[in-house]
Amino acid sequence: MEDNIFLRNKKELSLTDYMKAQKNGRENLGTELPVAVYRLLEYSLREELTSRFGKEVQIDIFREAGYRAGTYFAEKYLDSSLTLSDFTAQLQNRLEEFKIGVLRIEKFDEETGKIVLTVSEDADCSGLPLLGEAVCNYDEGFFAGILTSYTGKSYNATEVNCWATGDRVCRFQADIVE
Repeated sequence: MEDNIFLRNKKELSLTDYMKAQKNGRENLGTELPVAVYRLLEYSLREELTSRFGKEVQIDIFREAGYRAGTYFAEKYLDSSLTLSDFTAQLQNRLEEFKIGVLRIEKFDEETGKIVLTVSEDADCSGLPLLGEAVCNYDEGFFAGILTSYTGKSYNATEVNCWATGDRVCRFQADIVE
């Protein structure tokens, strides 16, 4: 490839750069994709990363990518100045609007900051066959990123129930990292 003078001194691209969509980029097909296409991307990446680096590294990469996406999502699409109740309502609406899933907060402990939340119709796994393992590592990071961005406290989220393990919702426990 020839040296392109316009690409000299080009900055390192970030998630924000990639998320800048041009309005005429998909004028015929629009902005939505079927869940099958999303899963094709997600699960082929999962397989490739596992093949190259092992399962634990793959899980860590998915969590970190989810965290990055959750932080971006919170900053771009959510109002962190809202009260917790209003923020939660807005988050529920946005997750449905983006067809990510249907969020419900099951428990919140004001003293510890511990949150238990469920997502039904999750884009990652709802409808998958019984796989014998939780698969929503990206979502773990995604919710940790959102909660960290909103509260300013470092959160960790762990999936404790998953459609792929026989449950009908994905349940996450989120805790402040101390």
